[in-house]
Amino acid sequence: MPRRAGPIQKRHIPHVKRAIVVASGKGGVGKSTIAVNLAFSLAMLPHRPRVGILDLDIFGPSVPTLMGLQHSDDPLLTSAGALIPITNHGIPTMSMGYLVPRPPPESTEFEGAIVWRGLMVQKAVQQLLFDVDWRDAGGSGPGLDVLIIDMPPGTGDVPLTLGQLVVVDGAVIVSTPQDVALTDVRRGISMFKKISIPITGLILNQASFLCPSCNTAHELFGPPTNASRLGITVLAQLPLVRGVSCGGDRGIPYVLEGTNGKDGRAGEIWRDAMNAAAGEVWALVRSSV
Repeated sequence: MPRRAGPIQKRHIPHVKRAIVVASGKGGVGKSTIAVNLAFSLAMLPHRPRVGILDLDIFGPSVPTLMGLQHSDDPLLTSAGALIPITNHGIPTMSMGYLVPRPPPESTEFEGAIVWRGLMVQKAVQQLLFDVDWRDAGGSGPGLDVLIIDMPPGTGDVPLTLGQLVVVDGAVIVSTPQDVALTDVRRGISMFKKISIPITGLILNQASFLCPSCNTAHELFGPPTNASRLGITVLAQLPLVRGVSCGGDRGIPYVLEGTNGKDGRAGEIWRDAMNAAAGEVWALVRSSV
């Protein structure tokens, strides 16, 4: 009789000490924007951990645009054939968006869509997880202290492949306070529990709009208390800030832009909350080791 194969042994991503996924279960809640800004807030902590960003959204990669790298050259390879991350603003990144044909900057053509079935998606995910050399200086320097992994929405092949193959130290969940978003977030939390990925906490995006005239907070998408029903720690409640979106379109994460006064008190609250969340994420992840 044929032998039954044992359970798949999870392993660490090469040259990465800790891996943190940023997920939502729901598209359109600002997950990728939060992932990129969280990475920079972590990198600016007092002890300056070395941080990288891995974009695992195979079908809709956003990290190249958010990092100002949508027109970058193709990644180089090490002598061993591993992908070398592309760096901007001091943080190395890798994304499927760097590996597919892209039109030139002046072109009006659309970027080619990735139309793959499950097995091809799984193969691409494994390559991004295990065939990237995250060490500094082209493979001769230190690896990463923490890798932020931007997940696709939903509970499909990508998160399942990650959960089966990789040791993940924590999951940061992103949602808006709207019930329709929180419903999908519950499914995502349930999936992470089933594949033994610990939940670090929730970042509530667009939790309110702070009126620039009267500084009154308006809850446009429902009260933030809706999130309390999820039963997980709320790491931050971020207000709706125009500069966050504008910075993302320009490839400059909002936490790097400094206090310019354009977004008023809301901008200060956003940066302070994001930096505080990064400190809490780092402390929770380190304490779990």
